[in-house]
Amino acid sequence: MVMGGMPVRRVRVRGPSMSPALGDGDTVVAVKRRPRVGDVVLVTWELRPGQVSVKRAVRREGAGWHVEGDNPFASTDSRTLGPARVHAVVTFRLWPRPGRLRPPGP
Repeated sequence: MVMGGMPVRRVRVRGPSMSPALGDGDTVVAVKRRPRVGDVVLVTWELRPGQVSVKRAVRREGAGWHVEGDNPFASTDSRTLGPARVHAVVTFRLWPRPGRLRPPGP
């Protein structure tokens, strides 16, 4: 899947997989930059062409990243689909509660 060359993207979150950090319908900004462990990221998987997901970067894994949803009971992620390709890092929520995204607490 080609994500385009835009350095900044506006993305609408669908589903509960990133709850409580992000909820269904939240609008976020994703910036094209190198991810770090703990970042919320925009990803795709070879096994699901055309699907773009928002997940949390857990660790580098081969040529990709192991990513997981913050809500393990409602997330299909690297635990099922294997390493993901990271396209951008989600840095800011525009709606409904504008603000920077922070890594999860302990």
